[in-house]
Amino acid sequence: MKRALFIGRFQPFHKGHLHVAKSLSKKYDKIIIGIGSSQEKNTKNNPFSYNERKAMISKTLKNNKIKNFSIYPVPDLYDDYKWTDYIVKKIPKFYIAYSGNEWTIRCFRKHKIRAQKIRLVKGISSTKIREMMAKKRNWQKLVPREVAKFATGISITEKIRNLYK
Repeated sequence: MKRALFIGRFQPFHKGHLHVAKSLSKKYDKIIIGIGSSQEKNTKNNPFSYNERKAMISKTLKNNKIKNFSIYPVPDLYDDYKWTDYIVKKIPKFYIAYSGNEWTIRCFRKHKIRAQKIRLVKGISSTKIREMMAKKRNWQKLVPREVAKFATGISITEKIRNLYK
């Protein structure tokens, strides 16, 4: 069975992430989604908890008929080697890791783990979406409808506005 690891913070999961997940689901038998900074929540860079991110991702993927995935927490360990070692020991074996983060790719490659940087979608980033939420701009168009509905339901935009003050 050929597995791929798709790792990111997903703060929030957006249409670019969904595009990558759809592509990987066709190419690999299983997608392992690693939610980075899993211990973080209620901060400007990490407003969503691990469980909130997991719920958003699961609902979005299932509604897009993607069933060959599993989700795992990946905490920050503040040491490249320990972080990579944690992933190798705690997450099922995978053939290749995918991420949009250059540091993440370097960590994997430094430890002889196959890794590929995903192509970022121009105009879409979680940072931009959080900033749009804080400024009461139309952020919903950049995320799957499941994420927009979930985030609205938990009043995350108000929390983010307060974090940006």
